[in-house]
Amino acid sequence: MSRFIPLSIPNFEGNEKKYVNEAMEQGWVSTGGAYIAKLEESMAKFLHTDNVAACQSGTAALHLSLVEAGVKPGDVVLVPPLTFIAAVNPVKYQFATPVFIDCDDSFCMNPFKLEEFCKNECSFDNRVLRYKEAAVKAVVVVHVFGNMADMVSVIDIAKKYNLKVIEDATEALGTYYTEGRLKGKYAGTIGDFGAYSFNGNKIITTGGGGAVTANRSEVVNHLRYLSTQAKDDPHYYIHNEVGYNYRMTNIQAALGVAQMEELPGFIRRKQANYDKYKELFEGFELGKLAGFREGTSSNKWFYSLEINRNKVKASMCEIITGLEKRGVQTRAIWGLINEQIPYKGEITYKLEKAPYYAGRILNFPSSTQIKDEEIKYVAGQIKDVLLGFSI
Repeated sequence: MSRFIPLSIPNFEGNEKKYVNEAMEQGWVSTGGAYIAKLEESMAKFLHTDNVAACQSGTAALHLSLVEAGVKPGDVVLVPPLTFIAAVNPVKYQFATPVFIDCDDSFCMNPFKLEEFCKNECSFDNRVLRYKEAAVKAVVVVHVFGNMADMVSVIDIAKKYNLKVIEDATEALGTYYTEGRLKGKYAGTIGDFGAYSFNGNKIITTGGGGAVTANRSEVVNHLRYLSTQAKDDPHYYIHNEVGYNYRMTNIQAALGVAQMEELPGFIRRKQANYDKYKELFEGFELGKLAGFREGTSSNKWFYSLEINRNKVKASMCEIITGLEKRGVQTRAIWGLINEQIPYKGEITYKLEKAPYYAGRILNFPSSTQIKDEEIKYVAGQIKDVLLGFSI
């Protein structure tokens, strides 16, 4: 079939070419230049936070956060099993130990199980939480598919047990609380650190790239310093700490500045398209459109259908292949990280929801430029394929 509707592709409708050309004409194409500062300022203003540091990727942002949080070899970091593996790999970069905590129905970390683990499996002396002999330093909370995790509960638990909270907001730029204690707070600005990604499939993109923020401006400055090889002097090669080559390029930042101009419109489109899908899947017995947390405004980056496994026994591979033949690109939710070869044997805690959803969630086209007619086609093809596999 010649027709093809992609899962999620970048949208360059604004000043991207103009700003990139300006950066090239000025000769600032690498890890210096005005667009980097402009992107950082634009993000800080949008997120209502004091300071943001652009960096090489969302993974780099998470790694820098763990370094700044004081995570050392042998320490424990509490992590989710149902997310992209890049959320957990930086724990290994620090030679620390991940412990996998189950998700809830939002696909995000379950705060009740998080507290259970801290209370029942660890010891706490009012200063350091310990799992066996190891210090538990931090918790990595992922806002999956743009859905805000239960940050009210997570923050309370972290304060109780003296844990650093690292928010993986790589999929949630623009998601914020609309009510309650955290009203007006954006994903990534609630914990101690927030990481963002500008990969090609994210709500805005710089090709690659990412950003990191923290709850104190001076901490962000230090993260920026670490990301530029910890260079202490602009003219001489003096380095007083181990640094990283994690800086964003000016070319990437030029793209990012243009994308930030478009971001509010992208979010509105994502939200409107989700509502269209919701109407089309209403009452469908073979699959249910996953929702988003009440009391928040989500960027609705990715859409998910929970397949009814009581009525559809086909493998996810069969479903995805069937839709691909009809020109609809889809994907399964991630394989559980604790089941991947590098993480086999690591500690897990009461994993129930994560394996349940791992075999049931189908993601489908959610690009900002998808047309109404394509949305109807996608929904129709998903229904038809699932009906063909129904029992």
